Amino acid sequence: MAIPVIIDTDPGIDDALALMLAVASPELDLLAVTTVGGNTGLAHTTENALRLMHLLGRDDVPVAAGADVPLVRRDSAPDPNTHGEDGFGGVRLDPAPRGVDARSAVQLMVDVIEGSAEPVTLIALGPLTNVAVLIAAFPDVAAKLERIVLMGGGARVIGNMTPAAEFNIWYDPDAAARVFAAGIPVTMVGLDVTHFALTAPDDWDGLRGGGPVAQAVLGMVEFYTAYHLAMSGNPSTAQHDSLAVAAVIQPSLVTTRSLYVDVECAGALTRGMTVVDVDNVAKAAPNADVALEVDADAFNRLLVSRVAELDARLR
Repeated sequence: MAIPVIIDTDPGIDDALALMLAVASPELDLLAVTTVGGNTGLAHTTENALRLMHLLGRDDVPVAAGADVPLVRRDSAPDPNTHGEDGFGGVRLDPAPRGVDARSAVQLMVDVIEGSAEPVTLIALGPLTNVAVLIAAFPDVAAKLERIVLMGGGARVIGNMTPAAEFNIWYDPDAAARVFAAGIPVTMVGLDVTHFALTAPDDWDGLRGGGPVAQAVLGMVEFYTAYHLAMSGNPSTAQHDSLAVAAVIQPSLVTTRSLYVDVECAGALTRGMTVVDVDNVAKAAPNADVALEVDADAFNRLLVSRVAELDARLR
């Protein structure tokens, strides 16, 4: 039976590939997409989600807009360098024939969770604002989730937005702290594994000459590659968000440990740092399954092959 999922996201190039992977995978039943401000701001992330679902032939999946700003902080800002001003590296997708769902992101989550015959897995690919609001406003509904699988943070590899913090957690650390403290099962897919979940430019060569999905991927990957090359000298791109989706499709791709995680919300230098008690120094009860190792080759094969199959199916 396919796993019912909601994806909360801020597309974003790697978010786009993650959504493609979800749509392409029969192991998942994508029930809803909710958007949050993050990579490019809510207006772009919501429009990008609508257009992407249209490209993928999934206009049946409701898309609802959520929070554009963090719970508390007002100094968080999008990072247009990584994904471009529009979020898709200048790749223009056709407009969707529908608008955003009239419900808020949180209300859509509530309706989907309550209406599902099986417990829903919430995959969070952006800042955790919407998820924290769901937990605060509807704790009984949130408790019905199978689990939350989030892309964010890190245990030993801790920062890409600052030396101490990964972008999604840095953007809204207060929301992240509330999610980890909520008592809902959490799987954290962070930089310890996503920095190794790489695709090289030639991994996508099989898409050349393909259909609209292939052309969109190639355009986004070209922009993403140029960014990584300029930043690190490495043309391979980290597929952060796709690994979180892949960990639901095929859990054996990542090796996790049950650990205690908290989030630094006040530190001048460490705001947004996920403090992961790898060595059990605090003797606190674990509150998350933290991914520490990844089968990068198997992940790469899964992502590239599923996207290629999706493109072939939709031509």
